[in-house]
Amino acid sequence: MEFLLSPAAWLAALGIFALRVADMAMDTIRVLFVVRGKKALAWILGFIQSLIFVVAITAVLDNIVANPLKILGYAAGFATGNVLGMFIEERLAIGHVHLTIISPSRGNAVADHLRSSGFGVTDIPARGKSGMVSVLLVNVYRRDVDKVEVIVRESDPEAFVTAEDVRPIRRGFWRA
Repeated sequence: MEFLLSPAAWLAALGIFALRVADMAMDTIRVLFVVRGKKALAWILGFIQSLIFVVAITAVLDNIVANPLKILGYAAGFATGNVLGMFIEERLAIGHVHLTIISPSRGNAVADHLRSSGFGVTDIPARGKSGMVSVLLVNVYRRDVDKVEVIVRESDPEAFVTAEDVRPIRRGFWRA
């Protein structure tokens, strides 16, 4: 148990923790770029991430019996890196989202408010469980989803909204 009191043992574990946090945060963002089709960025992050991983795992396995704190640093860094990567990914808000808005009675008002705010809207009349509804299709940048949600909530608090990530193929209107 002498290793628990050694500053060198704690520094080694802290270093491994930091490497693993960086590795996993990059991994989360790299996967985002892969899904979004950003090949160059995915390659660069994958290259850097793999270098960091090799350094971290080598440090963990180097005389592991003498310092089991390295394992804790590795595991804690993995878990923390996942959360940090998710936080960074939310802040970057890269990509596009397809929103489907179902409004039981105020579809025109929602569509007009969205259009006046600069968003493209496709309005489709549809039949729901209790009669006619408006189905509004809106494609936006991820960073604009919260803005659209506020507009919809103000225009029709009873509207049902779903979102799915999309990858644009060709043409169409995207808010500038």
